[in-house]
Amino acid sequence: MKSRLALISGILLIFLAGFTFGITTKSEKNSVEKDLKLLDLYTQVFQLVKKYYVEPVDSQKLVYSSLKGMMKALDPFSAFFTPDEFKEFRTETEGEFGGLGIEITMEDHKLIIVAPIEDTPAWRAGLKPGDVILEINGKPVEKMSLIQAVKLMRGKPGTKVTLTIWRKGLEKPFKVTIVRDIIKIKSVKTKELDNGNIGYIRLTQFQENSAEDFRKALEKFKDKKGIIIDLRNNPGGLLTTAVSIADMLLPKGKLIVYTKGRTPNSNDKFYSESNPIIPKDVPIVVLVNKGSASASEILTGALRDNNRALAVGETTFGKASVQTLIPLPDGSGVKITTAYYYTPSGKMIMYKGITPDIVVHVSPQEEMKRLKAERDAKIKGKKVKIKDPQLDAAINAIKIMNFAKQSM
Repeated sequence: MKSRLALISGILLIFLAGFTFGITTKSEKNSVEKDLKLLDLYTQVFQLVKKYYVEPVDSQKLVYSSLKGMMKALDPFSAFFTPDEFKEFRTETEGEFGGLGIEITMEDHKLIIVAPIEDTPAWRAGLKPGDVILEINGKPVEKMSLIQAVKLMRGKPGTKVTLTIWRKGLEKPFKVTIVRDIIKIKSVKTKELDNGNIGYIRLTQFQENSAEDFRKALEKFKDKKGIIIDLRNNPGGLLTTAVSIADMLLPKGKLIVYTKGRTPNSNDKFYSESNPIIPKDVPIVVLVNKGSASASEILTGALRDNNRALAVGETTFGKASVQTLIPLPDGSGVKITTAYYYTPSGKMIMYKGITPDIVVHVSPQEEMKRLKAERDAKIKGKKVKIKDPQLDAAINAIKIMNFAKQSM
């Protein structure tokens, strides 16, 4: 009896700590009393497992496993981390680590590549958005959590990891061995197109320093006849960086994005606060594809809904959720979805994505050929003409908009 009371007290402590950290909020339908009854049910099952299961069970392992299941039941992006996992996760988000350079998500027990990050081992190995990872070093991933899969793929730079990949359009899965490396990403790259008339900005991720690098690129290109912002295979990053970049392109006072959640601090609106760097009559085109996610979609939605840019390419990934990382008293932590974001026109694109104004479909074979040609040219240091129908469509769109402007 004493042990049961102690267990209930411990769980109540976690429950009440939830209020302190903003994890649990009251709803009109569920009272605290009902929640406590459910917690009591949990303790009863816990005691039954401890007493009757065929082998002794470690209490902490049992509780941690149940918390993982709880978070996994919410959505693919929420997660519970043990103290060791939480420490590793924070290392990944705050510092350098040895890895492959891919953004991944878990859907219906499938480990899916959102996008390989340019100039990383995964990118050089030819991994693509939509690829499904079936095995990591021969271990099936269908029963792994997202963090477990990440942990297996991360490791010391110079070591190898073998992935078994299923790709749509291929008859059977294939294996690829990748050498881990320190993931350092130059997120903004530029060049001139159309005989120097068009400024091209490739944004590979929304990092802390991306906004300042993007500003420098815009300053360099502000006298061009058009700007192309390439967000293809950009898995996203920081919301604040997406807002800062949109602020450089939109007139002062325009709504960029807004978030809605259950708690007051998860409801927010972000407006442009500065005058745009690029003159309003200079056409802007945003290139997107199914690997464009999260912050990429925020920027695309902000520019489109405010009639400042055309989107060209293919429908984006469709991730419109905001996660908050919350540490817990024992060193563990949770990453929990606390809000959804909406484009200025009120669209919620979760699992839907953004369909471009000009749709240019590229077959998996064509996309693979383009990416391979880009990788080979970069590795060999050669400048070659690469077939890119989506980029060609973006250039043509700018020419048409300039022609229409002159005809008015």
